[in-house]
Amino acid sequence: MATETPLDRFKAVLGGTARVVADEPELELAFTADAPAQSGKHLKVPMPARALPADQVAEARGFADQFALRLKHHDIALHARAAPADATARAVFDAVEFARVEALGSRGYAGIADNLSTALDVRLRSDPINRARTRDEVPLSTALSLLVREALTGVAPPAAAQGGVAMVRDWVESRADLASLALAIDDQRAFQGLTRKLLEDLDLVEGEQMPEESEDEGEESDGEESGDEGENEDGESEGGEGEAQVEARGEQRDADDQEGEGQEVESDEFDDIDGEPGDDGEEGMQPVRPNRPPTDLNAQFDYRIWTTGYDEVVAATDLCDADELARLRGYLDQQLVHLQSAVSKLANRLQRRLMAQQNRSWDFDQEEGLLDAARLARVIVSPGSSLSYKVERETDFRDTIVTLLIDNSGSMRGRPISIAAISADILARTLERCGVKTEILGFTTRAWKGGQSREGWLAAGRPPQPGRLNDIRHIVYKKADEPWRRARPNLGLMMREGLLKENIDGEALLWAHSRMMARPEERRILMVISDGAPVDDSTLSVNSGSYLERHLRQVIDWIEKRSPVELCAIGIGHDVTRYYARAVTIMDAEQLGGTMIEQLAALFDAE
Repeated sequence: MATETPLDRFKAVLGGTARVVADEPELELAFTADAPAQSGKHLKVPMPARALPADQVAEARGFADQFALRLKHHDIALHARAAPADATARAVFDAVEFARVEALGSRGYAGIADNLSTALDVRLRSDPINRARTRDEVPLSTALSLLVREALTGVAPPAAAQGGVAMVRDWVESRADLASLALAIDDQRAFQGLTRKLLEDLDLVEGEQMPEESEDEGEESDGEESGDEGENEDGESEGGEGEAQVEARGEQRDADDQEGEGQEVESDEFDDIDGEPGDDGEEGMQPVRPNRPPTDLNAQFDYRIWTTGYDEVVAATDLCDADELARLRGYLDQQLVHLQSAVSKLANRLQRRLMAQQNRSWDFDQEEGLLDAARLARVIVSPGSSLSYKVERETDFRDTIVTLLIDNSGSMRGRPISIAAISADILARTLERCGVKTEILGFTTRAWKGGQSREGWLAAGRPPQPGRLNDIRHIVYKKADEPWRRARPNLGLMMREGLLKENIDGEALLWAHSRMMARPEERRILMVISDGAPVDDSTLSVNSGSYLERHLRQVIDWIEKRSPVELCAIGIGHDVTRYYARAVTIMDAEQLGGTMIEQLAALFDAE
């Protein structure tokens, strides 16, 4: 095809290869700016840049091979029937199984082995195993997946994770026989038996918790077994998910999307449709977004917070010194030189449209008002003439404030957060020229998996259904009354490693809304930029799987129906139209700047 780009050709080749590896002719592959995920025969892999950099190509290949191998070698229904209910044990059970699948796929195929190693490196970049200083801080699921991978393939753990693995290696090898797993690598059922023995040896489960007869019984009632064994109301996400990161969330939660939209889903493909707590383990810095249908919302839903004692609203300058902010801002500018000029042109267009609405107009020959100097000559020529006055007409352009609320979650890392930062920067500068106040806010959490809130909950004896169980961090990048030139360096903070963690959207919306309602402007516009639904492992592991999402829907409904604030949203690679009445979804982060400007222009034009 004459119009086919190298990116299109790469996608076609990658999809064909994945179909061959999976032995599945109906497999569909798509690129995404969101976290990679698999839902049945639908694969979503990271989108490389148009120039196809070698490292991004290898990353896409790695995830495509990973998902294709799971389709070929992994029986989801069989896995669900044997999976333990405890969160930590389940995360280890998943991780060990996927280590088996990848070991099978890499045998005799050096290319697939290299691709899988690249995907593993990507997952480990944000895994807590890299930051662990004691054995208790090592996510057991990640460490065991790497030890099992080593036992099955002979490949040592990646350098970044070797320190964490070393902390638990002696303890694991003194209690469990990992080498025996290789004897059953071709038989999933037999391998599950050995994995259950491994869990018992490590005191993660008791033998009677996973009866052997459940395998036979499950064939008669797959749905019931899957639902029952997936439930654990007091479960918690203490262990990392490691190898099972994408499968657990991508398959289980994307299933909810398909049910809600009327798509066909195999009933035995997902073992936890309701997203009950304790099944997902830890996801590190690339949370896969749940996206449930609106029917989940219960009008009587009561949102609770365990404690607000560790929450913070902080200025960007308090999280980073001036020198580092300047360095990060320079890094941000370098990344997006080519994009800045394009967005600036669109911003100038918006400026002209806004200025046209603010043109002053006058009524002349009035009996009172401002003296019309242009008509003084008439008085001199004809002294009997009365003085002429003019009165300025009221303009329809109301005093306005625009708040940009930017998702600072881990899945926004890389190009999405860079483009969000520079687009917000250019938009703030444009609106300031037009006399429109602009505030730029961000939201994330202070820690992965709960922080001090979770520690307090554990110390209190783990009461059931504690509600929100993480320390939220709301960041003020630019105050409404702060000049753009003074706040400009602050946006570089979004480039700081370690800032982007988890996200609790409902509370962030309420926070931004309350700041707007305290403003004197007549018109208030709140624009949310996000790549999906709220995700916080600590909260979701001990409440229902849709807990945060239901609260978000409730907040949006209240703002849209009862508040004077005009709410709109832009979703990056994720459909937000099911949440917000006024919303648009873009698949390429590079469309963000233009989309933001068009959305605002449409709002002002409508006014």
